[in-house]
Amino acid sequence: MKKSDLSEFAVEEENFKLKIKRDTGKEAQPQIVTYAPTPQAPPPASGPAPTPADSGPSAGAPDEDNGAYITSPMVGTFYTALSPENPPYVKSGDAVTNDSIVCIIEAMKIMNEIQAEQSGTIAEVLVENGQPVEYGQRLFRLS
Repeated sequence: MKKSDLSEFAVEEENFKLKIKRDTGKEAQPQIVTYAPTPQAPPPASGPAPTPADSGPSAGAPDEDNGAYITSPMVGTFYTALSPENPPYVKSGDAVTNDSIVCIIEAMKIMNEIQAEQSGTIAEVLVENGQPVEYGQRLFRLS
């Protein structure tokens, strides 16, 4: 602080505050460094985290809950196949089991294979290839 001629320095992050003051008088006295956790509060206006029942409506589809849904476990880009030359992992009418790979979600340049995690028949693909998806967004409707 002496080299930069600073008399005060403060940093504040989510749950952490740090403030350092330098006495500029002739008698240097140590100053108190404080740690003050801030109370946790829900983010303003963002609402609760999305759940499979209330997120990702498909374009033009009525808000029906007649079936189970496979939802996105992360934010990323939805792909129906490993590459454009490959056939899609699943399409409407295909039967899936818990460990069936149904799509890929690219997140931070990593291709993540997404499993169905439930058994059923794909009734509808709710997202178009190459579209961005959110956490909890419905990807497929099962019947």
